[in-house]
Amino acid sequence: MAFEGLSSRLQSITRKLGGKARITENDLKEVLREVKLALLEADVNFKIVKEFISQVEKKALGQDILKSLTPGQQVVKIVKDEMVELLGGTTSKINFTPNPPTIIMLVGLQGSGKTTTCGKLANLLRKQGKKPLLVACDVYRPAAIKQLQVVGGQLNIPVFANENSKDVVLIAKQAISQAYSKLNDVIILDTAGRLHIDEELMQELKNIKSSIKPHEILLVVDSMTGQDAVNVAQTFNENLGIDGVVLTKLDGDTRGGAALSVKKITGKPIKFAATGEKLSDLEEFHPDRMTSRILGMGDMLSIIEKAEEAFDEEEALKLEKKLKKQEFDLDDYLSQLRQMKKMGSFSSILKMIPGMNKFGDIKVDDKEFVKIEAIICSMTAKEKRNTKLLNASRRQRIAKGSGTTVQDINKFITSFEMTQKLMKKMQNNKGGIKNAFKGLDMNALKNLK
Repeated sequence: MAFEGLSSRLQSITRKLGGKARITENDLKEVLREVKLALLEADVNFKIVKEFISQVEKKALGQDILKSLTPGQQVVKIVKDEMVELLGGTTSKINFTPNPPTIIMLVGLQGSGKTTTCGKLANLLRKQGKKPLLVACDVYRPAAIKQLQVVGGQLNIPVFANENSKDVVLIAKQAISQAYSKLNDVIILDTAGRLHIDEELMQELKNIKSSIKPHEILLVVDSMTGQDAVNVAQTFNENLGIDGVVLTKLDGDTRGGAALSVKKITGKPIKFAATGEKLSDLEEFHPDRMTSRILGMGDMLSIIEKAEEAFDEEEALKLEKKLKKQEFDLDDYLSQLRQMKKMGSFSSILKMIPGMNKFGDIKVDDKEFVKIEAIICSMTAKEKRNTKLLNASRRQRIAKGSGTTVQDINKFITSFEMTQKLMKKMQNNKGGIKNAFKGLDMNALKNLK
């Protein structure tokens, strides 16, 4: 998961700080030294780290925070505010033209995930009510046009390609004409990349820019390449003039240095972040939310947005009625599980819940949900409605039918019954979800495997 090491280190530091009633100048210097090391280990540019630490120290000492009643919490707040600024300060969105179509040109090196990102961006913008057209302007890489057509086909989004021409400016102009006739209000150009930046690549991109005059030029960079990603962003910006950055592979084993350095060095905002391999795994980049995730403070707004997108309103109303009657059964459980899968990995959702970092690193293998689905689907309708019917022979039959073991069945039924109790508590408790979570056995979540 992105920022894993940095997040773990900073959360440990902020927990230490937040619990202190008094902080001396020496305490502050020691804490800032730890923050500095954490940022450097995360591959953040050393000049940026130096400036960041200087700003935090200046604000902590300048506002006489060390003498306040909650010095630790106030220092944590300063660290958070400075990190939000480092990541861009505010959310930066696409600037749509009042006279469609809006032309978005995606650029980047080969291997950064540019073609897939074109599809992800088109999918995201369609959810916002836009009617996108994908355009294949990479005429050099073998199968690049085919790849974009496959992505477009999976999403049912049109793709314009001219396989008889190598003139990318002509192809882009033809695509614009088609967009007018088909009423597409957004055009996304998938341009060519190279394994490295060269004069020929830059000249071609400059030709497209001067002829087509795109409203947005977004640079796609692989966040796993660390400082190299920042150097690429700087070079593209100096040569082409970009409007924003899309970070890919933020779900991978990245240390976070690219995300924390790119805005400061290029002056251009991170506009989107790809957080998985699915064509739905692209989200607008929110500096405040990302900072909260890094510091273990949760990100409830993103959870709510994901839930609104993934959950069916009609199904939610049915579930609410069943909960009121305390009739939540395994069919309902399976339905909710399938909808939750649309939100992303369960481990990533848990990390967005405020306070969950106190329970340590909770990792739930999403493959376990495939096993659970098989178990439930191997039951009869009566068994799904009433787990009390599941005697030893029934459990053996279900284990055989689902390709699991009786121990797997026992473990799952125990966790399901815990969920039923939680649902009951949510209905009976005035505090709702907040108080219900107090009764949730976190070890049970950790041991789902």
